[in-house]
Amino acid sequence: MDEETQHPVNPAAGHVACARCGTTARSDPPPPTWLCSVENGRRQYFCDDCARTHIRAIESGLDSAWW
Repeated sequence: MDEETQHPVNPAAGHVACARCGTTARSDPPPPTWLCSVENGRRQYFCDDCARTHIRAIESGLDSAWW
């Protein structure tokens, strides 16, 4: 609960794209409504629309491959 918030490292290309639908973030870093997930050692970003659509699976801790 008292963990320090760590901000994601900016990708090398400078553009963040949703791992689900491919939408590109309009700002750098991505908006706070985007989800950042580490799966299999890789950092993945999901746009607010995809995160909202799959919120139950995300909260259940399922990897994005399952949803």
